[in-house]
Amino acid sequence: MSQILDKTKTIARYEQVKAFIIERIDCGEWKVGHRLPSEHEFVEQLGISRMTIHRALRELTAEGIVRRAQGVGTFVAQPAKRVELLEIRDIIDDIVASGHQHRAEVIAVETVRADSDLATAFEQRPGTRLFRSLIVHYEDDVPLQLEERYVSPHFAPDYLEQDFTRINPHRHLYGIAGPEEIEHVVFAVTPPQDICTLLQLDEPEACLQLMRRTWVDGRVVMKGIFTYSGNRYSFGGRYRP
Repeated sequence: MSQILDKTKTIARYEQVKAFIIERIDCGEWKVGHRLPSEHEFVEQLGISRMTIHRALRELTAEGIVRRAQGVGTFVAQPAKRVELLEIRDIIDDIVASGHQHRAEVIAVETVRADSDLATAFEQRPGTRLFRSLIVHYEDDVPLQLEERYVSPHFAPDYLEQDFTRINPHRHLYGIAGPEEIEHVVFAVTPPQDICTLLQLDEPEACLQLMRRTWVDGRVVMKGIFTYSGNRYSFGGRYRP
């Protein structure tokens, strides 16, 4: 098993461990419900640090590929059912098309350093510099969407200089280059208090949260997290199978 760790490769070791586990699952060697080696067993077999193994398993758990049971072990997870959304339009287009007025309230526009989750999303190292914007979009006087975007400075170097009460971040980024690939994942969440406040929710309620990533020239250039009140917004589509 140690042959998966090639010190000559530039790929991080935890990514090699993830790739090894995914390969075993994809080829059918490890089926749904199969118990993976423990972190200690991985350390013994691979001769690498437990921290590296822990990170690989933590990320695979977050991605829904494995599940971890406290005090029992780590198991191959049942693949989650996913429905592909053909298209999700920009919130401003939806508001205007429905005959209402749109306005944006900018909460934050800043530079941040990527934590481990953002670094994974952007396929970069932790500490990588990113731009962040946090904006509330209103339909008339009702907050409809909380938009949080992380953007690669290499892709949009003047992102922080934009007036996002007047220009749409979506259109600004598309004006630089249209994405070659888009990933959409939708979750049902109970938002924390800060999001409840920004969306003017009297009490925590089920919300829809859309996570979007876009690629240009083979690199992730944007990650967006868009949160909607479940009582005010819904996703839908129509297509011929």
